[in-house]
Amino acid sequence: MATGTQPGQGDLRGGSESSFFALLFIFLRLGLTSFGGPIAHLGYFRSEFVTRRRWMSEDAYADLVALCQFLPGPASSQVGFAIGVSRAGLAGGIAAWSGFTLPSTLALFAFAQIAASLTGPFAMAALHGLKIVAVAVVAQAVWGMARTLTPDARRGGIALGAALMAIFAAGSIGQIAAILLGAAAGIAVCSDNGVSERGHLPFAVSHRFGAAALAAFAALLLGVPIAAAAWHNHALALFDAFYRSGALVFGGGHVVLPLLRASVVTPGWMTQDTFLAGYGAAQAVPGPLFTIAAYLGASLNAPPNGAPGAAIALAGIFLPGILILMGALPFWDRFRTRRDAQAAMHGVNAAVVGILGAALYDPLWTSAILVPRDFALALTGFVALAVWKWPPWIVVAGTAAGALILAWPQ
Repeated sequence: MATGTQPGQGDLRGGSESSFFALLFIFLRLGLTSFGGPIAHLGYFRSEFVTRRRWMSEDAYADLVALCQFLPGPASSQVGFAIGVSRAGLAGGIAAWSGFTLPSTLALFAFAQIAASLTGPFAMAALHGLKIVAVAVVAQAVWGMARTLTPDARRGGIALGAALMAIFAAGSIGQIAAILLGAAAGIAVCSDNGVSERGHLPFAVSHRFGAAALAAFAALLLGVPIAAAAWHNHALALFDAFYRSGALVFGGGHVVLPLLRASVVTPGWMTQDTFLAGYGAAQAVPGPLFTIAAYLGASLNAPPNGAPGAAIALAGIFLPGILILMGALPFWDRFRTRRDAQAAMHGVNAAVVGILGAALYDPLWTSAILVPRDFALALTGFVALAVWKWPPWIVVAGTAAGALILAWPQ
C-alpha cells in the first residue's frame, strides 16, 4: 500500500470528492464536454485535476500520461481510470470510466438505432467547430506543460527531438520511439537533477493483484480466439475482435479505426458505408473515440447486435487497456523512485510535451485550421482558456456556435 503525501503533490485521496457518486458526476461532466479526441482529453484532465482541483502535481500527471501513452489501449480513458482508482480504489476507477464513457456510448448507441446521418452544411460546420476547439485545448495543454516540464535547454531539446520524431514517424511507432529515446536522453543528460518524491501516486493496487491483471490480459488475448473457433460462438468471436483491437493498438483514438474496420467490415459483419457512418458520428460526440464500439456492436448484421452487441463490443475494447494498466501500476511507482528512473522520467516528460506539440500540428491543426477564420476561432478559444480561464465546456459551446454563425448563408 502506498502512503499519502502533501496535498498538491500527488495525494489523490480524501474529502467528499472521493465517493463513488462524486467521482461519477465529475467524470460525467467531462464525458459530456470533452471533445477533440485523446490528446484533447488529456488537456481537459490536466485543467480539471492538476490546475483546478489540484489532485495531483504536474510531474505526477505527466508521469501517468507517459505510462498510459506507453501501454496499449485508450490512453485518455486509462488516465481517467487511474485517477479514479487513486481517489477511491477500484470502485473509483469504475466510476471514473463510467462517467467519462457513458455520454458518448449512449449517443452512438442511439445513432445506431435511428440510423440518423450527420450531414448538411450546418452539421458539418458544428463538427468543424469542435475540431477547432480541440486545437485551442491542446495548445493550452502544451503551453502549460512546456513551462513546467521543459524548464531548461536540455529538456527543451528532448521535447524538440520527440516532436520531430512524432512528425516524421507518424503513428504509434513514432510515439513509442519518442518516449523510449526521451528516456534514454534523460538518463544521459538529466541524472544530475537529484532524486525527489516528485508527485507520488498512492495507488492501492497490490503486486499480487497487478500480476493477476497481467495474467488475465494475456489469457484473454490468447484464449478467447481459441474458444471462439472451437465452439463457433459469434458472441465470443465478437468479443475477441474488439479485445484484440484494444490490446494491440498504441496511442488509442484514431489509431484503432483501421483495426476495427478489419475486424467488422472484412469478415462481412457490416458494410463499409455503415462503418464510415459510425466514424462520422463518433467525431461529433465528446468522450473517448473507443465508444464507437457501442455503435459497431449495435449495428452488426447478425446477432448478437443491438444492446447485447454494444455491451460485448464495449467490454472487449476497453478491458485490455484497463487490465494492463492495473498490472503496471503497482510496479511503476516503485520503479520511478530510482535515480536513473527519475532521470529517465525527466526525459520522458519532456518527450510527452514534444509528442503533444506534434499532435497539435497533425492531426489537429492540419484538419481544423483551413482558412483564416478557423485560426481566429482557435486563437479566441486559446485566449479564453489560458488567459480568461473560462471553463472548457463554455469554450466548446462558444466555438461550435461561432463555426455555425460563420457558416450561415450571407
